[in-house]
Order: sequence, then structure tokens, then C-alpha cells
Amino acid sequence: MKPGTRVLVVEDDTYIARLLKLQLEHRHMRVRCEHDGPSGLKAAAPFDPELIILDIMLPGMDGAAILKELRQKGIKVPVIMLTARSTPLDKVHSLDLGADDYLTKPFSMEELAARIRALLRRVDGEEVLRVADLEVNTATREVRRGARKVDLTRREYDLLEFMATNPRRVLPRDLLLSRVWRQGYSMDTSIVDVYVSYLRKKIDLPGESKLIQTIRGVGYALREG
Repeated sequence: MKPGTRVLVVEDDTYIARLLKLQLEHRHMRVRCEHDGPSGLKAAAPFDPELIILDIMLPGMDGAAILKELRQKGIKVPVIMLTARSTPLDKVHSLDLGADDYLTKPFSMEELAARIRALLRRVDGEEVLRVADLEVNTATREVRRGARKVDLTRREYDLLEFMATNPRRVLPRDLLLSRVWRQGYSMDTSIVDVYVSYLRKKIDLPGESKLIQTIRGVGYALREG
């Protein structure tokens, strides 16, 4: 994360807001905190944040409404939603409105920092994503595992790129369906399992370390054993 990165935190719990401010400033970021929906929306233009951390449950105007208005105005700043509700429907709804990520309370600062780094890398246009000896070139859409080139279909590549953008993170099936297929509950999440199986056959060959990990009952993660 670049020193001086501007982060707008919109969180009505003053304890959480203060903790986020202290932790992010410790990482050399510039942080502005607002504690209600209208103030958060009003602060977006003058502060010109490079990232917004936005609570869903806010007084005056909820986070979903703020996000919707920002996107309607063409403001594409990355947004991480904070929610105390962990149901898949809440998460998919936030993503469908244009959120870039979500985090369920309570969360660790280390996890939030990892999510921020991943989002800012994407915004900065980092071209090559690396996980162990796997390389994903987002500019050319070329994939290599060690010395060998891996040929993928368009959907296989989209799935792998999203996983490589979020290395080590556990990715639920409904999240993958929403972000890669751009679908919510209109599609069966079993399609995710089918494409992960396709990817495994091309990425994790016999004798190679297994990078695509199954998290039983949840989803998948791209990481070393």
C-alpha cells in the first residue's frame, strides 16, 4: 500500500471507526472517518478517497444506498462493505450494487489489510499475479505454471484471475458465481464446482503441488498446501 493512500471510513460504531483509523494510519494511510450515511456520501467528493470502507447499517442513509448513489454518479473508487449480517443474500446484494469486496464483523485487521492490498493492486494495474510458481498475466491473459504455458477458456481464465487476485482467501461459491459469472441465485452454484474441476486438471498436474484448495462446505482458495 502506497504511503498517503486516502481511505474514507464510514462507520457509525465510533470504537470500530477509531480502531480502523489508528491501524490504517499506522500503515501510513490518510484516513477520514464519518459516522452516518449522509456525512459519508458528502465527504466522498472533497476527500477524493482511493478506497472506501463502508458499513451497511448506518443512520440516516444505509451503506447500500450510498454505494448505489456513488456508482450512479460514475464514482468507481473501490469499496469494501462491512456487515454484521453474514447471509449469502446480503453479500451478493452488496456485490450486485457495485461493491468490490465485503467483510463480515468481527474481522481481523490483518484480513482487512490483505483485502485492501488486493484491491489497490488491481486499481494500480499490476499486470502479473503470482501464487507460488503460478503466474497470471492480466494484460495478455496468459497463464504459466512454472515453465509450462497453461491454455484456458475465457471462463476458466476469468475464474482463475479472480482467485489469483484474492490469494489465500477462502472464496465461497456464491461469491465466485456473483463475481465471475455476474449471477446471483438465478444460477446453481454447482457450475462453480464444474469449472474448478476443469481448472484443476490444467493447473495442478500430477507431481505438482496442489494450489486450488477445497474448503469443505464453503468454497475454494488458491494457495500453497
